[in-house]
Amino acid sequence: MLRVAVIGSGPSGCYTAQSLVQLDSSVHVDVLDRLPCPYGLVRYGVAPDHEKIKSLQNNLRTVLEHERVRFLGGVRVGEDGVPAARLRELYHAVVYCVGAATDRHLGVPGEDLPGSWSATEFVSWYSAHPDAVDDGFVRDARSAVVIGVGNVAVDVARMLARGAAELSPTDMPQAALSALAASGVTEVHMVGRRGPSQARFTTKELRELGGLPDTEVTVDPEELALDPACLDPSALPAAPRRNVEVLRGWATAPGRSAARRIRMRFFLRPVELLAGGGTSRSSEAESGGGRVAAVRFERTVPDGQGGVAGTGRYEDIAAQLVLRSVGYRGVPLEGLPFDPATCTVPHLAGRVLREGIVAPGEYVAGWIKRGPTGVIGTNRPCAKETVTSLLEDAAVLVRRELSGDPTAALRADGIEPVEWTGWCAIERAEAELGVALGRSVVKLPDWESLLAAARRSTS
Repeated sequence: MLRVAVIGSGPSGCYTAQSLVQLDSSVHVDVLDRLPCPYGLVRYGVAPDHEKIKSLQNNLRTVLEHERVRFLGGVRVGEDGVPAARLRELYHAVVYCVGAATDRHLGVPGEDLPGSWSATEFVSWYSAHPDAVDDGFVRDARSAVVIGVGNVAVDVARMLARGAAELSPTDMPQAALSALAASGVTEVHMVGRRGPSQARFTTKELRELGGLPDTEVTVDPEELALDPACLDPSALPAAPRRNVEVLRGWATAPGRSAARRIRMRFFLRPVELLAGGGTSRSSEAESGGGRVAAVRFERTVPDGQGGVAGTGRYEDIAAQLVLRSVGYRGVPLEGLPFDPATCTVPHLAGRVLREGIVAPGEYVAGWIKRGPTGVIGTNRPCAKETVTSLLEDAAVLVRRELSGDPTAALRADGIEPVEWTGWCAIERAEAELGVALGRSVVKLPDWESLLAAARRSTS
């Protein structure tokens, strides 16, 4: 019997487990996750109003309920957790599917001012991630700037513009729902440093903005005109061409009265976040009066080579909330090699490389393998490539004798995993909370309530 640990229960981890049990009838897989809940970014990254995408959880659930797959939540790997070397003792092979755990920074003055956050932090808050902080994202904010033009940027802009009636049927935690319902944000500026034809959002996501109740979406025709591809989009690939067509439609639409407005802006590069006194100095923030008040942008123009060049002209956009959405990046995992240039683990077809040499029994899949690229489905072929490599090595790996059940070893080490019954108890508790609040399922938002619910399965 080949015993494999998959670290991470998001799409890449579940697809890895699925490929393993489909391609080898002798393999047994433990899927370990730091959180007591499975599904990774499908649970904690997909917007709560995207029920169709969230329904992917049902497919991942089928994997985790397979008779040769076991979910072990609440198990931290690496620093302050199970060392990589210990995992190698317990399993013939370990596949790390730990994603890209943090976000990229702008690297501009004032980025750490109060009121300036990563979109990841905002998403974690309204998705009830137990590590999220509730620090008054929208409190006292009237205008928000979202820096970035990808799907995550569209998601957070849409959440800021949605009303309570639209969000209440979702599984959004009650505190986030109440805060967004009481929000005074009426202007959302979504800003990209390049042109519309280079934006990374998908047309489906983009069009959703235009369908928001009592919300107007505006596009500056002059900024569209700066992008040569917008003048004649026929030569563009299908996806950016559709985006440009949607944006052109908004640019020519007559203005209308609406409670909220989303302004799509292009060819603006952030250079500084300004506090209330017009400064980005940290001392302003430390004094308590330095919440972000505006973002200073430099106007850019196409450089003819796919990039942009600065013009030396600047524009300040007022905002009491700034959310940067400029990409994710992987972080080192203690005990594994890491390439700081790519923020990934060096590998050869999924086999971990230590100083250029294949490390027997260690593999990677997902974003920590290839970087934060692609959509959820991209993880399928990525996982299959890694599993193919692992199974090619299996005849050698399985020769190593292992001790007994890894869960017994983990408990001996002081770790009490949340097994599938514990997760099912969390699901029941979230359904009960929804009934009590007069809503559908409502997510539990913190470690204490999640673990208390999980423990009900053993009481």
